[in-house]
Amino acid sequence: MKIFLKSLCLLGLLISSHSFASDLIMARTTAPFSEAMTNLQVSLREHGYTVARVQRIDIGLTGMGYETDKYRIVFVGKADEIKYIINKYPQMIPYMPPKVAIFAEGRDTLLVTASPLLFAQMVDEQDRIIFERWESDVHSVFSDLRGAE
Repeated sequence: MKIFLKSLCLLGLLISSHSFASDLIMARTTAPFSEAMTNLQVSLREHGYTVARVQRIDIGLTGMGYETDKYRIVFVGKADEIKYIINKYPQMIPYMPPKVAIFAEGRDTLLVTASPLLFAQMVDEQDRIIFERWESDVHSVFSDLRGAE
């Protein structure tokens, strides 16, 4: 039940439009939360991304009765691409930069993000390649984390 409620909360945080499970990319690692968080940031940097901010959301969850201090939203991107996207497509501002939710579940750590291909539908065809590359990179980063166990 807790994972269902966490996932439901996460969906609302990641995207504000209608979503289906196929619109999410998820990974589970047996690495402890702190190690998975470090591995996530290292892999993102190795893929050319910058961590813009890490936001704790556990305070709100604690207020709702959850007992966790291991729940974060990681805002990531490439500054020049984010700037290009929001300048050309102002409707994309609420979705930028892309976000990855990372949280502990028992001894495992889960990572979830909205598929960048969701947002590719909101831009011109010639700019969709940016989101296709982001999609590929998300899968690669999540694969790195699964392999770091």
